[in-house]
Amino acid sequence: MKVWLKLLIGSLLGIVLGMVLPAENDKVLAALGWIENMAIRIGSYTALPILLFSLTIGIYELRQDGAFWPLVFRSMVVLVAAAALVIAVGVLATVLFPPARIPILIEEQGEFTGLNTGATVLQIFPLNMLSVIAGDGIFLFPAAVFAFLMGIGLSYDKSYTKPVITLIDSLSRIFYHIASFLSEILALVLIALAAYWAVRFRTALNAGVFKGLLILLAVLVGSLAFIILPLFIYIIKPKTNPWVVLYGCLGQAISALFSGNLNFTLPVTFRHLKENLGVRRRSSAVTMSLFTVLGRAGSAMTAAVAFIVIIQSYSSLGLDARDLFVIGGRAFLISFLLAARPGDGAYIALAALCAAFGKGYEAGYLIIKPIAFYLIAVGAFLDVMIASFASFALARASGLQEDKSLRYFI
Repeated sequence: MKVWLKLLIGSLLGIVLGMVLPAENDKVLAALGWIENMAIRIGSYTALPILLFSLTIGIYELRQDGAFWPLVFRSMVVLVAAAALVIAVGVLATVLFPPARIPILIEEQGEFTGLNTGATVLQIFPLNMLSVIAGDGIFLFPAAVFAFLMGIGLSYDKSYTKPVITLIDSLSRIFYHIASFLSEILALVLIALAAYWAVRFRTALNAGVFKGLLILLAVLVGSLAFIILPLFIYIIKPKTNPWVVLYGCLGQAISALFSGNLNFTLPVTFRHLKENLGVRRRSSAVTMSLFTVLGRAGSAMTAAVAFIVIIQSYSSLGLDARDLFVIGGRAFLISFLLAARPGDGAYIALAALCAAFGKGYEAGYLIIKPIAFYLIAVGAFLDVMIASFASFALARASGLQEDKSLRYFI
């Protein structure tokens, strides 16, 4: 059975289970929360070693071919362009098709949730370089920096580095196969994730007040992922069928939607890029690392849409063009600052937008709290789809991709 079909069946079973579980029972919700935490840990188990060793050997191999910096430059251009386009589409769609206002709910202001960019930057360079290997694996940017330096260092003198190159290459392949095994049983994990997702979604629907925002985000994210992104594949050469690419990305799409966590989805994405879309390891390691730590356009767009709805709910004055430009510009900048938040990027981005806008909106994100899981889910889903399509397009344009027959797709 295809991996994506296993994941889909697991998700559907979880949704059915979530529809019958008592959503008002605190013990059930606590148990589902604990199970979700365990499920995320299982899915994220191999994320750090795969990124660390695959990126290290990928950088080394690309440097040997003189293709590393051209690929990085093209990736950054695509990353910036995708963020600008996606956020602009989200802001424009919210203005043209505004959802119903959300009543102002009274929520107790707890400890402020924000980006804490200064502390995040410090974590990129810990006092002990080797500590990134023994970290908790949530923040992958320090591991990516470590892999970059190691990949550069492997070119020093092959008579000294050859044994290390062989070792890192072997470790990359070993952890890839471990991740492949886990992805085969991930459907069982998704039953738990989808059940908790469905319980919270059912509660949000029953509340009624969030229905307009839920529908707007579903249509907007669905249109971007399933229509606009495939259309951009027509631009690259040699030509390819964009719907085949979309089919090859279904596994990571399902994983991202119900986990809302990029670290959970990363091993699944690596496998599908390689075995479905034929993207070579050296290319996917670089592009996926960049898009995972810096390319959070989907989460930022989701936050921008929610923030506009919050302002429209608070005030009847509306937003002028300058306000929309400021919101879009801040969301654009925030999309590059979510590396330390793989599991709650959209909600943190929303809190940051509220804080930056000020004018009494600092705690505005609290009225969206009941559907925070949904914002996180659709934001992560779009992040992963953008990363997958971009990785395929960049590899194909760079000659680092080979076509695979549909019958061999996993």
